[in-house]
Amino acid sequence: MSKHQKERPEPSSSRLIGSHWGFYEHQGSPETLRPLAQDDDPAAFAAGLIADRLAPSRILKPAVRRSFLEHGPGTAKGRRGAEPFVEVSWDEALDLVASEITRVRETYGSKAIFSGSYGWSSAGRFHHAQSQLKRFFNMVGGSVRSVQTYSYAAGEVVLPHVIGTTESMTTGHTPWSLIAGHAELIVMFGGTPLRNAQVNSGGIVHHTARSALLACRDAGARLINVTPVRDDTADELGAEWMALRPCTDTALLLALAHTLIASDRYDKAFVERYTIGFEQVQAYLAGETDGIVKDAEWASAITGLAADAIRGLATQMSSRKTFLMMAWSLQRADHGEQPYWALVTLAALLGGIGLPGQGFGFGYASVGSIGQPSSVVRWPSLPQGRNPEREIIPVARIADMLLSPGREYEYNGAKRTYPNIKFIYWAGGNPFHHHQDLNRLTEAWQRPETVVVHEHWWNPLARHADIVLPASTFLERDDVVASGRDSFIAYSSRVAEAPQHVPTDHEILRRLAARLGAEEAFTEGLTEAQWLERLYGEARNDAAGRGIELPGIADFRAAGLIDLVEHATSRPFLAPFRADPQAHPLRTPSGLIELFSSRIASFGYADCPGHAAWLEPAEWLGAKSAEHFPLHLLSCQPHDKLHSQWDHAAPSRKTKHCGRQPVRIHPRDAAARGLAEGDLAKISNDRGACLAIVALTEAVMPGVVQLATGAWFDPWKSGTPEALELNGNPNVLTPDHGTSRLSQGPSPNACLVEITRFSGEAPQVRVYQPPEFVADGRGIITKGKKNEFAA
Repeated sequence: MSKHQKERPEPSSSRLIGSHWGFYEHQGSPETLRPLAQDDDPAAFAAGLIADRLAPSRILKPAVRRSFLEHGPGTAKGRRGAEPFVEVSWDEALDLVASEITRVRETYGSKAIFSGSYGWSSAGRFHHAQSQLKRFFNMVGGSVRSVQTYSYAAGEVVLPHVIGTTESMTTGHTPWSLIAGHAELIVMFGGTPLRNAQVNSGGIVHHTARSALLACRDAGARLINVTPVRDDTADELGAEWMALRPCTDTALLLALAHTLIASDRYDKAFVERYTIGFEQVQAYLAGETDGIVKDAEWASAITGLAADAIRGLATQMSSRKTFLMMAWSLQRADHGEQPYWALVTLAALLGGIGLPGQGFGFGYASVGSIGQPSSVVRWPSLPQGRNPEREIIPVARIADMLLSPGREYEYNGAKRTYPNIKFIYWAGGNPFHHHQDLNRLTEAWQRPETVVVHEHWWNPLARHADIVLPASTFLERDDVVASGRDSFIAYSSRVAEAPQHVPTDHEILRRLAARLGAEEAFTEGLTEAQWLERLYGEARNDAAGRGIELPGIADFRAAGLIDLVEHATSRPFLAPFRADPQAHPLRTPSGLIELFSSRIASFGYADCPGHAAWLEPAEWLGAKSAEHFPLHLLSCQPHDKLHSQWDHAAPSRKTKHCGRQPVRIHPRDAAARGLAEGDLAKISNDRGACLAIVALTEAVMPGVVQLATGAWFDPWKSGTPEALELNGNPNVLTPDHGTSRLSQGPSPNACLVEITRFSGEAPQVRVYQPPEFVADGRGIITKGKKNEFAA
């Protein structure tokens, strides 16, 4: 097909609906839903969600926490998360929200309003709750909001200092097609877990991670899986497993770098032409700055790997075309900036950056589209306008902000101050899933005067709100779907109507905007259907400017899916820089790869010096605290859902044992504690405790346990010595502090625990039941509907 030939989609009798975990065909009804025929490896759990769209935990009416309704905002008459609700009319709920926004803004200013969201609530470009919420508050006076993501916050800040961009972590990766058949050795730090590759922000048409990795294997590449968990790579890949202690990857990477330099096996020409700071790194590795030589013996004592294995790996790397991969998860720990910086340092010493089958990349299989060729068309997004309020916080510092208003903190070279938040408006995402130390967050959540939430289900976020507004799910609305990491655009057609009187996020915000005198600014006079036409029109215009003609809106709707993969660009990451570093400099101060960053060094951060360094985590198996909590907890992404979404639904319920989450533990560790397969166990540390079911496996190394995230937070007897989370949520155990002063990212994977058998009768899981409601009389409590999902 010529560049100027029209992209004519194939007609289809089926409609498509797009989700973060893939596309599904249907005939306009839930029972006809099936995976897209073109997807050879669809997400395992997605088709099973639809049956629980109208589960008893579905929120069908606006509701207000009883004490808030009776006594107003900012009172101490009751606790969020522990009170019944009063169902109210939409008019009353929206009037109440609008009056609260006005009251707080007039009393405290926009710095007292926090608009919270996390962008995974919808794959669509219009019904993207975070974009809708930002646009709304920008039109009504502004709000404080967060920056970064929980997925890769530390990398998001450090990589621009080192390579001038976040490409190679979020977009712009060397595509699989230039790895398979080119790389002779692929080393995967943190593995390539296919459970994560089931999903992708903005949707995914083809789940290719499995087939791409198999293509690498079949082309003869040696695959090495460096991780505490063997099945972080699929067994079918036949990868060699190097089981190192959690949070010690940086020590291994530095020892590999030391070995290359000491044996004179590094690429001097590349280092001299493309990098700056080699002398400082060399001095550090040789022990000239601290008296500690970072050699293989040193790293062996830290990582648990044999020194000969470390030296052998360095030799193999220097003699083969080597590609280095690192999972997003490795930077979610104390000093999470360091493994990313150390990987870039090692790749620079190997010298293959910018060539097919060589170099580095972060996040392969962390989401499904990493390694897909990039689209040449710029996909549209909902315009958000300008936020009049300039105050921001790092995404993982919300509890710090609420607990310590006015406290000064450091972030990426600047001193900032936490604002005094009086009003939280949250739409999209669940902080009681993705935040750490949930007992601490629960206390912090009591501080604002008002909390408003959009939700589908009576999950923990809804239960910890003052005003709850029910919103439709992605299954119940049309949208335009496209991923910034992929080459498709699609029209997503609803598979069912929303329950009566349950609107979209946009419609809720439109009604609020009307009450605040900003409806015209918010909608620009467009209906939801007209917004979809406008967004697609922007994509069509952008494509036309690149010589690609897309069909009109009617044909687009009828076809459902347009894939421009043949127009996508494929080249190794940093190929132009390698070809000519003067013509294509990096966006670093030097224009080069900064093995040593004078800018970071100037910040004076002891927890993030000017080059990659080994800095001990507060919690790891070599810490003093391991005497009391001798197991390292890894809280991975779930394989049965996306984050905590649809945890109430059948796919998630099927993976639980006796209604609770499984915790994976090595048989040797279980036997030492008298634990057997299927036992109910208590996992605990100084921050909290939760219940889980023992699952024995040799896929986790001794000393390590793994408990997936995503179980809805279900606290019992909060604030007492008997406090317990009943549903296996690992974030009651994980620490809540920044990775360093540089990025202030989350540190959940640096977490020590102990596990014991739970004795006595275990309280039942209650979180999948609706809460209690108070009738309009305010004195008569009625129980929620009977729930078939009770544990």
